[in-house]
Amino acid sequence: MTANFIMKTNLVRTLVLAAYITAATSALAASPQREVTFISTSDSHYREPGHAGGSHNDLNQASIEEINRIAGRAWPDTLGEDKIAKPRGVLLLGDVIDDGDRASNGRKISEEQYQFFLADFGLDGTDELLKYPVFEGWGNHDGPPAGKERNGFSFQAQFKRRNQLRKEKGLISNVSENGLHYSWDWDDVHFVQLNIYPADKQREGVHYSPVWHDPQGSLSFLKSDLAQKVGQSGRPVVLMAHCGFDTDWWAREDWADLYQAAKSYNIVLCLYGHSGTGLHEWAPPGEEKKWTCINDGQTENGFFVIQITGDRLRAAFRVKTGLTRSRPKDGKPSHEWGGKWDWTWTLDQKLSASATKPADHP
Repeated sequence: MTANFIMKTNLVRTLVLAAYITAATSALAASPQREVTFISTSDSHYREPGHAGGSHNDLNQASIEEINRIAGRAWPDTLGEDKIAKPRGVLLLGDVIDDGDRASNGRKISEEQYQFFLADFGLDGTDELLKYPVFEGWGNHDGPPAGKERNGFSFQAQFKRRNQLRKEKGLISNVSENGLHYSWDWDDVHFVQLNIYPADKQREGVHYSPVWHDPQGSLSFLKSDLAQKVGQSGRPVVLMAHCGFDTDWWAREDWADLYQAAKSYNIVLCLYGHSGTGLHEWAPPGEEKKWTCINDGQTENGFFVIQITGDRLRAAFRVKTGLTRSRPKDGKPSHEWGGKWDWTWTLDQKLSASATKPADHP
C-alpha cells in the first residue's frame, strides 16, 4: 500500500466526516429552539358608550396595559421567580363584543362595541394600544354568520377580513376555506383557533339558536390542518375555542368527536373561555390520557401568561386584586380598584416525551 493511496484514503475519510458534521449541524439548526411565551384571555365583551356595564371597557384597557408591561416581570415564586420573556402574541377566545347584532334608535350598537375592541387590541401590535399581535376568535355573543345579521354590521365579516390580513402579514399560516378557522406555529408549537366550539354543525336536540351557535366546519378544519401541518412529527399542539367541556350546547358527543379527531396528536394544552377561570384536566369516559385545560376567564379581571419550553409547560393568571363592583342608586354600575396585581391559578407541568425534542415540520 503506497503512501499516496493512504493519503487519498484519509482525505476521503476526512471529507466524509466533515460532510456528516455539516449535515448534523444543519439539521440541529433547522430544528427550532422551543421558547414560546404568550398571553391568553377571553370574554372581553366590549360595550358601547353609555352602556349599563359602566366602566367595563376601562377594566379591559387596564388589562391590556398590564399585558404591555408583562415582559420582564417575575413569574410567581411557585414557578421560579425568573423573568417573563417577551410574549409572541395574545389569544382572545371569543365574546369579543357584548352584542353581535344590535342596533337602537339608528345607532349600530354592535359596530360601536367593535370600534372599542379595535382601539384596544388592534391587529399586529403596531397599530393600537396592545403592543403584541392579537389572535381572536368568535363566541356566542359575537353575532351570526356573515350575511345573516339583521342590523347592518357583521363581526364575522370583519373577522374574515382580519384573518386574511393576518395571513398576508405572516402571522398565521393556514385559514379554512370559509375564512374563519386558522392555525400557525410559534417555534415548533402548533396553534389552532377553532372559534365558538370544535364541531361541524350544531347537533340535533340542542335547544339553543342554531344560527348564532353554528360552528361552521371547525372540526373538519382541525382534522385537515393537523394532518397537513403536524402529521407524525409529534410536536406540541395547542387547541383553542370559546367553549370548553362544560357547556351544554356543545354536546358530550361533540366532545368525544373532538377527542377522537386529535387523540393521536400531542395535545399539550386546550384553552377556552365562556364559563369562568381555572385549571382542569379532561378526557371522555374510557380514555386514559387527559388533556390539560385552561379556562381563561374575562379580560376585565386579568389574563393568563403561558410558556412552553423544551420540556415544560407553565402558566399563571395575572389578576386584579381588590377589585370591587357596585351599583349605586343612579343604577349605573361602577368599580373600585387600587391598581394592584397579583398571581393565582398556577400550573407547572412536565411535557410528555414526544413533546420534549423539537421536530422538523412534516
